[in-house]
Amino acid sequence: MQSVDAFREKWEERHPGIDTSSMEIVGQLKRAHALLELALEPLYDGAPVSASELDVLLKLRHVEAPMISRQLATTMGRSGAAVSKALAKLERRGLVAREPNPADRRAAFVQLTDAGMSIVDTVFPKQLSVEAALVRTDQERRAKIVEGLALLVETLEKSQVDSGH
Repeated sequence: MQSVDAFREKWEERHPGIDTSSMEIVGQLKRAHALLELALEPLYDGAPVSASELDVLLKLRHVEAPMISRQLATTMGRSGAAVSKALAKLERRGLVAREPNPADRRAAFVQLTDAGMSIVDTVFPKQLSVEAALVRTDQERRAKIVEGLALLVETLEKSQVDSGH
């Protein structure tokens, strides 16, 4: 696999003056994401849900009260349309239930069904096991990684706020 630095150098050669500094961070982030997906792929082959569907179910697993899809989208950092589409698929398969919100007929409360809880409780521990094996390292290195990721998230969130998103 071509390194981020080599890829960046080629861009700078062909397009002098272009700011490629984001590649140092975003390139590594994309590579890490790809490696994580590659490691998790076998887990989801034949699983009753996809990884993105499990993410939706996970957000609903331990909430105190039913949520509306807009709240779910906000907490997940996804578009309302994407979450609504995922919820419709999960509802058809009996993994979530939607009930009308008496205070706002345009919104429905969403909650996990027993079948949805069962899938989360079965699949998520397996995912955690794969993830744990993938990121196994010593405590000092782990602390640096966690600190760096927290700083990245903070930076990205600040950029979103600053740009009005």
